[in-house]
Amino acid sequence: MIPRTTFYSEEAANRRYSVLLAFVVLLVLAGLGFAIGYGVTGNLDTAYVVVLGAVFLSLLLTAGSYFGGDSLVLSVSHAREVTAQQAPQLFNVVQEMAVAANVPMPRVYIIDDTAPNAFATGRDPKHASIAITTGLLQKLDREELQGVIGHEMSHVRNYDIRFTLLVAVLVGSIALLADFFLRFTFFGGGPRRGGDREGGGGGGIQIVLFVVAIVLAILAPIFARMVQLAVSRQREYLADASSVELTRNPAGLERALAKIASDKEVLEVANRATQHLYIVNPIKKFESRAQGLFSTHPPIADRINRLRQLTGESPLDATALRQLQGLD
Repeated sequence: MIPRTTFYSEEAANRRYSVLLAFVVLLVLAGLGFAIGYGVTGNLDTAYVVVLGAVFLSLLLTAGSYFGGDSLVLSVSHAREVTAQQAPQLFNVVQEMAVAANVPMPRVYIIDDTAPNAFATGRDPKHASIAITTGLLQKLDREELQGVIGHEMSHVRNYDIRFTLLVAVLVGSIALLADFFLRFTFFGGGPRRGGDREGGGGGGIQIVLFVVAIVLAILAPIFARMVQLAVSRQREYLADASSVELTRNPAGLERALAKIASDKEVLEVANRATQHLYIVNPIKKFESRAQGLFSTHPPIADRINRLRQLTGESPLDATALRQLQGLD
């Protein structure tokens, strides 16, 4: 007997896990800042200042991305806004899903590319946009299109874009802080005697923390990036479950995921900075630009099997699994 889950339990579990992962990234940023501050100066007050400085840097980067990130993503993706007269069926489906999700109608964009894919962007439901490739409109039927739009509308309703933005900024802050410290160390920086009567410090603890800071500066960006990708994958699972809630039809999304993943067309406008936004990873494994990349999306077979769990269906058989392996 296959255990049956509900989209409500899927949503709750993925939200908890995603928040936990974001908190871990924040702790890594604070820990790296503290180790650098104390390791270099041996002064607790300076260590706290470095931590606050790292957090302040994150806030500045967040503010810039919050107000201008969506326009940049749409511009880089060569997306053009369309009206209901230009794409009536698409607008009709988006309106249906917006009503089902109880969110304002987002702006609708089309990317002139034959590779089927889609993404959502924006800082909140009132400032959201959905971009769909022409290939998606040509190759999916209406039920499949509903599943994809339901998935993207779920990202809007669940504030996934804002959440992943926060995690991306934290990861970027860790990389910037680590790079600055390693450059400082390479060009002759090192522990400085910083013990004062109030702050304490220096000595063996300072040296230990300086070494810890070097190790963290090397490993923390890699670890933070892996956590970021884990958050991205969990949000995809969540959006899949939420799409079922909106459409009441897991079969449409299941077929859409299989079609998009199996399509051999290359989405030229996608890049490493935007690939995590798409419903299916647009950078195919056979492409040279895919080399050395961690996976930004869960395996398609796993996503489909989770959808099947929602209706109590059997998992994909061996033949179907073989067809989907290596596509994500």
